Amino acid sequence: MEFRAYGSRERLAVDLAEAMAGELRSALLGGDATLSVPGGTTPGPVFDLLSRADLDWSRVAVLLNDERWVEESSPRSNTRLLRERLLVNRAAQAQLLPLHAPTVTPEVSLDRLADGIRPHLPVEVLLLGMGADMHTASLFPGADRLVEALADDAPILMPMRAEAAGEVRITLTAPVLRAAKHIHIMITGPDKRAAIERAQGLPPEKAPVHAVLDRATVHWAE
Repeated sequence: MEFRAYGSRERLAVDLAEAMAGELRSALLGGDATLSVPGGTTPGPVFDLLSRADLDWSRVAVLLNDERWVEESSPRSNTRLLRERLLVNRAAQAQLLPLHAPTVTPEVSLDRLADGIRPHLPVEVLLLGMGADMHTASLFPGADRLVEALADDAPILMPMRAEAAGEVRITLTAPVLRAAKHIHIMITGPDKRAAIERAQGLPPEKAPVHAVLDRATVHWAE
């Protein structure tokens, strides 16, 4: 992996947003582009900056790395955060690829959601987060279908249940993440830095983020 340390979280956000905008702009010279991003509050400042980037957002498809199986009205919804922080300003023109449907369980809607994503693969620019447990997207250590989701022949999407996950999740699988043309991982704080260093020596079953580390640029600030 390539590791970049920044003097402040503000500097990290500015540089990362500029890098991602540049990668999308280059991709759009040859056609449409797909951007995949995480939920949570950590990438919010990057979203704020990226949403103002001067590029043809009408040709950008945006999807989450993963989503909790909750209604968008829930404060736990990653889609809700995405609409509030990224799909505004110039980026309001982008196409959102949904990772949720109004069914009780994700299994019922899985194929339909995957069919909506398939024409937009591979992902051009992928931004991931990572937990202190070394999970990324909803690939959690100990999750019920982690081994299947890490396999080279995994489908585009899989449901995931794990004690650390809380709600049932739906997630992009490891081969989809690995196939992205540009992979960025954003982390902050000493615990996350220690975790990502530890992940380099562990198998993906123990540290799922390891599945993408060899192709990723890690952006870290205290």
